[in-house]
Amino acid sequence: MARLTLGERWWRRLAMAPGMPLPQRQLFLLPTRFGLGWAVLVLLLLLFGINYQNTLAYVLAFWLFGLGVVALLRAWRNLLGVTPTLRLPQEVFAGGEARLGVVLAGGRPRTALELHGAGVSARLDLPEGQGEAVLALPAPRRGEQPLPRLRLETRWPLGLVRALAWLQSDERLLVYPRPLEEDEPEHRHAGAGLEATDFAGLRRAEPGDSPARLAWKQWSRTGVLAAKAFSLPPRQQLWLDYDACRGDPERRLSLLCARVLAHHRAGDRYGLRLPGVTLPQGEGPHQRRVALEALARFTPSGDRGAES
Repeated sequence: MARLTLGERWWRRLAMAPGMPLPQRQLFLLPTRFGLGWAVLVLLLLLFGINYQNTLAYVLAFWLFGLGVVALLRAWRNLLGVTPTLRLPQEVFAGGEARLGVVLAGGRPRTALELHGAGVSARLDLPEGQGEAVLALPAPRRGEQPLPRLRLETRWPLGLVRALAWLQSDERLLVYPRPLEEDEPEHRHAGAGLEATDFAGLRRAEPGDSPARLAWKQWSRTGVLAAKAFSLPPRQQLWLDYDACRGDPERRLSLLCARVLAHHRAGDRYGLRLPGVTLPQGEGPHQRRVALEALARFTPSGDRGAES
């Protein structure tokens, strides 16, 4: 297990895990540039009043100071007690975007909340005490990736200070390989070669049936229009083999990913062979998910040696 650096330990103390209300000890108040200018103005007015014994300057200085304190407290209360939870995307392929949902529950109306993380931002209000924002995070590589540290903040009402908190989840995002279709496919595409050939009997005709499929002789004898029914040949049962693909490891995994998706759409029964990993033949959504997860988590032999 890798040891945490000093910076990582420091961030873990500052950040909190999603799913809990934001407590006082992990809310921070930082002045904005406008807030610093406001403070300088109050100080100058106070010095002017002291130097020239100007009552109007005193009144204006203390009025601006009191307004700043109220704005600071309102910003702090606007974020206090907000409960953030994460909604992970169901599927993410390399080269695409991971649409991470962040659900915020405040218990009461909140205004002008902002989410920042991994170079993307979102802004939302909670007029009824609850809302959701979606962050489109880049997913350039396949494999397990940690979720980025998120920053939740607000500058409401006057923008004098930023009330903020950091969120850090231990959950990891699983990114599947980018599907790559072959220029000259060596396997059957979805639906190819599955023509109905074996006569299986007659059925009642339905709108949209081809005239060539209608049993005209049966209709002339009985007066009931029927259609010919044919049975389909059995779906293929096959193996998707890493060693049978050409190219570097990432290209092979991308080819296998495209084949998994194609054979799932065709309803085939397929298995997956990777170096050190064998997934038995199966079909359906479960087989698709397990196969894609195996491709996402697979580590080529060269990378294993580097890790050891």
